[in-house]
Amino acid sequence: MQTVSRLSINQYTVRNWTIPQLLEGCVAEQISFVSLWRDKVAETGLDETVRLLGDTGIRVSSLCRGGFFPAATPDQESRTLAENNRAVDEAAAVGADVLVLVCGGIVNHDLERSREMVVRGIDRLLPYAEKSGVKLGIEPLHPMFAGDRSVIVSLSQANAVVTSSNPASSGP
Repeated sequence: MQTVSRLSINQYTVRNWTIPQLLEGCVAEQISFVSLWRDKVAETGLDETVRLLGDTGIRVSSLCRGGFFPAATPDQESRTLAENNRAVDEAAAVGADVLVLVCGGIVNHDLERSREMVVRGIDRLLPYAEKSGVKLGIEPLHPMFAGDRSVIVSLSQANAVVTSSNPASSGP
């Protein structure tokens, strides 16, 4: 079978597999890239995951997921930023080109304010990601997920977030 050089399999496709099983399957099928999920990396351990990737030669196209920026309190917003910084660190450690962002749902019944929190969260995270060499990928989800997963529900909204992003003005 001929190798498809940029084919990537999202770990969620075979979510019951551990990282060792996923990488073994990719080697067997000559799949060069994987999109890993943070919970699976945590199960295996970051250092062990990095070792296994090196042993197999499989590369990471993206790491899922960061985001969930809307927060009910300033303390929660700070914790979210710290968690997203950890997600960037993990993406850099596994060699992922992209950290996938599921932006977060509606907080306090305020859709527009929640979308503003997404922009602010990305503005605050972007300089850290850039310094780490990790791109941020905004994943719009179907509108039925706006309540709890993502207030960004279309490509045009994702592009608007990118266009409005200004990390220089975001503050600490």
